[in-house]
Amino acid sequence: MAIKNFDVVVIGGGPGGYIAAIRAAQLGFNTACIDEWKNDKGGPAPGGTCTNVGCIPSKALLQSSEHYEQAAHHFADHGIGLDNLSIDVKKMLARKDTVVKQNNDGILYLFKKNKISFFHGRGSFVKAVEGGYEVAVAGAANDTLVGKRIVVATGSNARALPGVPFDEDKILSNDGALRVGAVPKKLGLIGAGVIGLEMGSVWRRLGAEVTVLEGLPTFLGAVDEQIAKEAHKAFVKQGLKIQLGVKVGEIKATKSGVSVAYTTAAGEAQTLAVDKLVVSIGRVPNTTGLNAEAVGLKLDERGAIVVDDECRTNLPGVWAVGDVVRGPMLAHKAEEEGVAVAERIAGQHGHVNFNTVPWVIYTSPEIAWVGQTEQQLKAAGRAYKAGTFPFMANGRARALGDTTGMVKFLADATTDEILGVHIVGPQASELIAEAVVAMEFKASSEDIARICHAHPSLSEATKEAALAVDKRTLNF
Repeated sequence: MAIKNFDVVVIGGGPGGYIAAIRAAQLGFNTACIDEWKNDKGGPAPGGTCTNVGCIPSKALLQSSEHYEQAAHHFADHGIGLDNLSIDVKKMLARKDTVVKQNNDGILYLFKKNKISFFHGRGSFVKAVEGGYEVAVAGAANDTLVGKRIVVATGSNARALPGVPFDEDKILSNDGALRVGAVPKKLGLIGAGVIGLEMGSVWRRLGAEVTVLEGLPTFLGAVDEQIAKEAHKAFVKQGLKIQLGVKVGEIKATKSGVSVAYTTAAGEAQTLAVDKLVVSIGRVPNTTGLNAEAVGLKLDERGAIVVDDECRTNLPGVWAVGDVVRGPMLAHKAEEEGVAVAERIAGQHGHVNFNTVPWVIYTSPEIAWVGQTEQQLKAAGRAYKAGTFPFMANGRARALGDTTGMVKFLADATTDEILGVHIVGPQASELIAEAVVAMEFKASSEDIARICHAHPSLSEATKEAALAVDKRTLNF
């Protein structure tokens, strides 16, 4: 079979990979992208974990379950009466699958639009050759490509507990948690991180009794402490059972479900019996099968590809982006790195600022933040001012019937430059964008306080929190 030559070969078609391929093609490079994800019919399903078993399907289920909860508990407040409310989980999952397929097909269309050669299969290094690297594609056609530059964007996999592999029937990763065919009576979650809280929220809304076991003594330790406490209070009120500081022991799959032995923070031995158990204790870089050793590509002790600040590996012409390298495992971080690498290959100056990468947890209330937390500023000895504004004092939030949470600003005590913005409440995922823009342009809290925000809108809470930094809120 003939070897196919390209200027740029991208291994992986997730957010980092497919975006890198598109930007490279826009810049005039003859570009190929290799991706092995398959749909239920064996066809290509580019988009990586994010599109197939992560961001996109989880948001689809969160939306469906939110509608159900609104109908079950809140429609009556609006004068809307419903009899015999039910949930068709099979139809809910089918809608989720449709949303996923729309995104898969959208990426394939973008490849075609940008004249990117797509290869369906697993990409792996073969050897270095003159002027580049040979990459094998293990798939239906078993193609061989040569790329002058290689971008590795192979993503990450769910981390399993030692000795407790995922069977995706009773012991579930994020993948299995998205495919539960009926509402479990009792659901257990190990790990109170993003995936655990989002999946716990989905099934709790639909009627499951959800217990979360978290090994750390604090809830959402990466989140601003004041915001995390507000979120914890809301989740407990909703019915999530959250136990912190636990030590998980033996986990056994039984005929009826799963048994989890654990020790509480107080040292008491307990056993949790559940129908399904979701393990969400983080993710690990996906470099298995990449054949990195064939070309001497350097990996660290976690299996991640070692890169510099500009995503260059130890090999000339080989770059890596996204979950497979250092930094936060976020789809949008991967996208920004993908664009930046394509532009650096073209001799431009790609830009990624880790300090302004937003984080979002799509629970209800949503949690979003950018920049530093109050505890980080204290630890660094940075003098700062803080301002908060509660959604209970926001007219739009009252009209929505969702007044949980607040917006919080942190600004330098001397210069007033915004150092961090933290939100827990309705539409936090959308509101945080204003803060990201402000921080990218080195804005002060006074800048946001002086900008006219539409009334009534949730964004007014952002303005009011900025005003609160100078202790001059207008509506609280």
